[in-house]
Amino acid sequence: MNLNLTIIGQSITFIVFVLICMKYIWPLIIAAMTERQAKIADGLAAADRANKDLELAQEKVMHALRDAKTEAAGILESANKRATQIVEEAKEQAREEGSRIKAATQAEVEQEVNRAKESLRSQVAVLAFTGAEKVLESSVDQSAHKDMIDKLAASL
Repeated sequence: MNLNLTIIGQSITFIVFVLICMKYIWPLIIAAMTERQAKIADGLAAADRANKDLELAQEKVMHALRDAKTEAAGILESANKRATQIVEEAKEQAREEGSRIKAATQAEVEQEVNRAKESLRSQVAVLAFTGAEKVLESSVDQSAHKDMIDKLAASL
């Protein structure tokens, strides 16, 4: 056993092994690594695009929220204006109704006053007639002196 011959045989075997690996195995490993590198690059690019899309979507959402808040504030403002308007209309209708009721009541009171005056006039006329009859101590004909009694009642 010669040490030199063993080392030379092992060296030749190693060189043949390396050449076979370089010819048949190494291209497969390089291809797999290149494919893996391309997949990783595509994944990173997709992640960057997704991040940009996410930022754009968040910006759109913020803009939509801002618009919705502005619109909601406008709707609330118009609702408050409408509520105030309805209250004012109700107040005006109540005032008008109150005025109508007051006018109707005043007219009714005036009618009652006029009726009371007429009643009092007729009663005063009868009393005056009765008083005149007693003063004169004679009979006064009411039908004959109707015009005079009506004038007296009208002057009261």
